[in-house]
Amino acid sequence: MNREDEKINVYGARVHNLKNIDVEIPRNSLTVITGLSGSGKSSLAFDTIFAEGQRRYIETFSAYARNFLGGMERPDVDKITGLSPVISIEQKTTNKNPRSTVGTTTEIYDYLRLLFARAGRAYSFATGEEMVRYTEERVLDMITHDYAGHKIYILAPLVRSRKGHYRELFESMRRKGYLHIRVDGQMLDIVQGMKVDRYKNHDIEVVIDKLKVPETPDVERLQKTVTLAMKQGDGLIMILDQDTGSVKHFSKRLMCPTTGISYSDPAPNNFSFNSPQGACPHCKGLGVINEIDLDKVIPNKQATIREGGIVPLGKYKNQMIFWQVEAILKKFECDLNTPIADIPDDAMTELLYGSLEDVRIDKDLVRTSSDYFVSFDGIIKYLRGVMENDDSSAGQKWADQFLAEITCPECHGQRLNREALSYTFGGRNIADLANMDLIDLRKWIDELEIGNNLSKQEYTIAKEILKEIKTRLDFLLDVGLDYLSLNRQSATLSGGESQRIRLATQIGSQLVNVLYILDEPSIGLHQRDNERLINSLKELRDIGNTVIVVEHDEDMMRSADYIVDIGPRAGRKGGEVVFQGTPSELLKTNTLTAQYLNKSLTTHVAPLTPRKGSGQSLVLRGCTGNNLKHIDAEFPLGKLIVVTGVSGSGKSTLINETLQPILSHHFYRSLKRPMPYESIEGLDLIDKVVSVDQSPIGRTPRSNPATYTGVFSDIRSLFVNLPEAKIRGYKPGRFSFNVKGGRCETCGGNGYKTIEMNFLPDIQVPCEDCHGKRYNRETLEVRYKGKSIADVLDMTINQAVEFFENVPDILRKIKSIQDVGLGYIKLGQPSTTLSGGESQRIKLATELSKRDTGKTMYILDEPTTGLHFEDIRILMQVLQQLVDRGNTVIIIEHNLDVIRQADWIIDIGPEGGRGGGEILCAGTPQQVAKSKRGYTPSFIKEILDK
Repeated sequence: MNREDEKINVYGARVHNLKNIDVEIPRNSLTVITGLSGSGKSSLAFDTIFAEGQRRYIETFSAYARNFLGGMERPDVDKITGLSPVISIEQKTTNKNPRSTVGTTTEIYDYLRLLFARAGRAYSFATGEEMVRYTEERVLDMITHDYAGHKIYILAPLVRSRKGHYRELFESMRRKGYLHIRVDGQMLDIVQGMKVDRYKNHDIEVVIDKLKVPETPDVERLQKTVTLAMKQGDGLIMILDQDTGSVKHFSKRLMCPTTGISYSDPAPNNFSFNSPQGACPHCKGLGVINEIDLDKVIPNKQATIREGGIVPLGKYKNQMIFWQVEAILKKFECDLNTPIADIPDDAMTELLYGSLEDVRIDKDLVRTSSDYFVSFDGIIKYLRGVMENDDSSAGQKWADQFLAEITCPECHGQRLNREALSYTFGGRNIADLANMDLIDLRKWIDELEIGNNLSKQEYTIAKEILKEIKTRLDFLLDVGLDYLSLNRQSATLSGGESQRIRLATQIGSQLVNVLYILDEPSIGLHQRDNERLINSLKELRDIGNTVIVVEHDEDMMRSADYIVDIGPRAGRKGGEVVFQGTPSELLKTNTLTAQYLNKSLTTHVAPLTPRKGSGQSLVLRGCTGNNLKHIDAEFPLGKLIVVTGVSGSGKSTLINETLQPILSHHFYRSLKRPMPYESIEGLDLIDKVVSVDQSPIGRTPRSNPATYTGVFSDIRSLFVNLPEAKIRGYKPGRFSFNVKGGRCETCGGNGYKTIEMNFLPDIQVPCEDCHGKRYNRETLEVRYKGKSIADVLDMTINQAVEFFENVPDILRKIKSIQDVGLGYIKLGQPSTTLSGGESQRIKLATELSKRDTGKTMYILDEPTTGLHFEDIRILMQVLQQLVDRGNTVIIIEHNLDVIRQADWIIDIGPEGGRGGGEILCAGTPQQVAKSKRGYTPSFIKEILDK
């Protein structure tokens, strides 16, 4: 291998804000790319290196195939050499489909299905007895031994508990020469059988032979009879003893010896909740169903129906449905003014579920000469009709507010039908194993193999399958996901968790000579688990791969073989390589990253002593959602509160799934149901809640920071009030690129046109009329301080702050964006080009620009994602200011630089999954550091001692 092949060389990268940079990355190394948020890290790693690797791969396909794949855009780079096949593992959640689980994503569940299909033991769901199967020879032996000297009927089952008259079936049997049938236990000749009641369920068997079994039987005749019976009965045969009346079932398939229930031969699909063969028929394999929640239909039983006590009906109107309701109430000596609590249960049942007899409407109400009768199906049926028939989003949203998601009553949330759940392996069914924490599942497999709980045949079949399952489980445990279960829905995973699942899958694939690019894999990971993750990445490197990690974690940087530091600042002031080399070489430089690693700069901006707060608290009692163990949580107001604990301990369940939905429902009538809890105290002490997450601020290039923060409306109002605009009679819509009038109609306000290139990537070219400015010539002629509306959108926030210094309404909103460290982004920058950290800070800036009351509660989930040490310092400065004004800030976080700045810490644990869900300690950082419970105190003590 020559020296060039030992490195990946990037020459002249100019994607986004990269300034024609050259980068050298050693192959077979663990390389960290770091730098400020917005400096160009992702532009280099994903939009340049990964995009070029993917494009080269797709170019190996035929032009015909590329036509269907869609072309890959060529990144703006002169040359990249030494590039291996590349795999990107990003933070995007794996799958939002409720049918996707950890088990299906990692393929472990596929191996479990195979295990149960090949080595599982079947038991009857009716009696619990082990299922048996009989060969024709075994049935023959049993007849000759057990029924010697007895008169017997040999029957072949044709119909099992189904309705119908079955005339065609009986006629077919008659033509074959059979004379008698047995219907529901009664012997009939075949002609009589044609008179059965078609509306009842029937069990029907045809009589194949009637004989007395002699002491020395005619084996040849019996054998022919048994073969024929098995053929007609599709593998099932019944023997009726005339002397005793007892019936025995025998089947080639798995069969319950008592009831005769038979199962089809097991196949992997029989254990899949995504297949009709295995899914629970009631919930279709989802484990949950939507039911109408009567507490939402009638939230206040003291109200009357006339006042709108039955929410779907609303307040009284002179309409047919209210006439019907009134007529039903009249029968029970009530009326529309009776409080719902005082209406008899029988009357409410009729109102909700319908009346058995037609309702008589008073002739005075309908102005006819006589009363008339109509059927009343009930309010619940009416709601169901809307859900099934109204496809409009408004109709669905209206009906959804009355729904509650409940565990399926048939499968009890296990997703599979009763046959699939009746198979066991090692004494457990497949749902039991899928619901175990991964670490418990791994221990169970070890105990199973050591304890000799399997027969020799079972072990021989299962050995290879168990080996594959253990290997995959070990990889998941190595990246700190021991608290998850195979049944955990992919949609409920955080970005960091889903990324680590894909990382574990890649380690398991054992590929070599591959370039892996990861986006902050340490997200959501407690310090305790960091080392395990780093070891996993080194393992990936050691088997012969190159690993590039976009990361800000200090432990990851110190463990890397090579570091590329992008900077010196963000946006236009970034995009340069300020350092590339080993971690020890970086520490000798003066870059921003090096200064934080050397501790010459610190993120600490908190007061010297924790705040005392307002002295009042919000108290949440009896929380039992997911793994929470009936905990009470106290949130002292007027403080910066950090909720911490190992991954999966219950932080998100407590804050995002319990507290936040309670507050959102209280203040904004949000429909999201909180996880179970008993009570909450102190709601009157706050007046609004603001939740700031990292989801994009917009899904299309038409969305940008100016539109999201609302400052664009103020800017358009400013332009409308200019003398030139007034003379021309322009309205605010004139200055919007989203509506006709002022925008360039050639490009529809996009600023560019997309040219389809078939099997080559589509090309975006600036619009030939507006040259990318989005507006027509007349609109651009209106200028404020010499700048058109297009010029303003092209300004960075820093430029705009200076430009609008004398316009208070605009200045307040854009200054708040500058205060959270985003002065480098442009007002009109498409939201699709913003990182998760940038999106989150724009949301935070939007809230900061509003007038806070000093009684607001802010909830942030891992706000340090995507943030450099310097970004964290700026963010903490903003959050500390919010708390200084009397507000309360709750942060879910693992970053020690944030935890040490808290006024109050709530530590949840001690482990993830079932081993978590307890509040281990709560108090100031100094108080928590003295605790002996859990893993967090030792890390806090270490950072406080520095």
